[in-house]
Amino acid sequence: MIRAAVLPAVGSPLEIIGIELPEPGPGQVRVRLAAAGVCHSDLSLSNGTMRVPVPAVLGHEGAGTVVSVGEGVSHVAPGDGVVLNWAPSCGTCHPCTLGEVWLCAQAMSGAASVHARTEDGTELHPGLNVAAFAEETVVAANCVLPVPDGVPLTDAALLGCAVLTGWGAVHHSARVREGETVAVFGVGGVGLATLQAARIAGASTIVAVDVSPEKEALARAAGATDYVVASETTAKDVRKLTGGHGVDVSVECVGRAVTIRAAWDATRRGGRTTVVGIGGKEQQVTFHALELFHWGRTLSGCVYGNSDPAKDLPVLAEHIRARRLDLGALVTERITLEGIPGAFDNMLAGKGGRALVVF
Repeated sequence: MIRAAVLPAVGSPLEIIGIELPEPGPGQVRVRLAAAGVCHSDLSLSNGTMRVPVPAVLGHEGAGTVVSVGEGVSHVAPGDGVVLNWAPSCGTCHPCTLGEVWLCAQAMSGAASVHARTEDGTELHPGLNVAAFAEETVVAANCVLPVPDGVPLTDAALLGCAVLTGWGAVHHSARVREGETVAVFGVGGVGLATLQAARIAGASTIVAVDVSPEKEALARAAGATDYVVASETTAKDVRKLTGGHGVDVSVECVGRAVTIRAAWDATRRGGRTTVVGIGGKEQQVTFHALELFHWGRTLSGCVYGNSDPAKDLPVLAEHIRARRLDLGALVTERITLEGIPGAFDNMLAGKGGRALVVF
């Protein structure tokens, strides 16, 4: 028996209970978690914005130590430190053959599997494949990647979602060039990673936007040169900081219609707006045909930072070892499993950066 955070039904409170976890079968790996980040996607799963089979063990951003491996697993061994990859690519579907592994058609196929059972025998699913809100987990072999040398195991948990997403939004989706201006909307865990990525890319002006004035110090420590408290004049306030033109790149990390629209309006003519935040179907964003023509902007979605974790983790590790990328700066709270509901409440209230469950 191990302890885990279980979502019994959509909209229900999380329950911290004991579950029965099987030993790894062929092609599987058992991992003892060192840490797991509490991401907004976990909140989206709990409230039904994103749909997965329930009851489920949530958590998808984690790292830990391999306990045992099943038949046929050779790329990791017991005792190895690993990062969990919640969106593994199959390598054979149409997006994968195009090199767009972040759009793999089979990435979520494991979410419907039976992951574990409660004491009374109730079947549990892995929320986003990896069920990281637990002391241990059993995952498919392609859901683990070796922790790069020189990266502390606890900090490595953040590589599994927030950092790959923020890094990829800047370097793969928006493709920020040295000297360009950038605005980042939303200063949570992903937003803080995005700010650091923009700084590493050499952006000249980096504007952080958030509803909370209290996050300014966090944003500036991550690389923001300017800070704007969100209001009805957000786009105008951002444009004033760039000579009235608007930023070259806006990255939206919230997933709300009003924020997406503000990010678009804050982008210069011919600039790029990248949407990272995951919103519900009720978040409708509208544009009229003339403005699309006149402004010539590019609006694009961004899944998992458009990243290939196997290729990007070594690059990120080099920045970490060189102290250009500070994983610890993303964390504003270290908690236990029992602290996850409180971390959800803080997200809804717009407080803090990343909460990290430490086992």
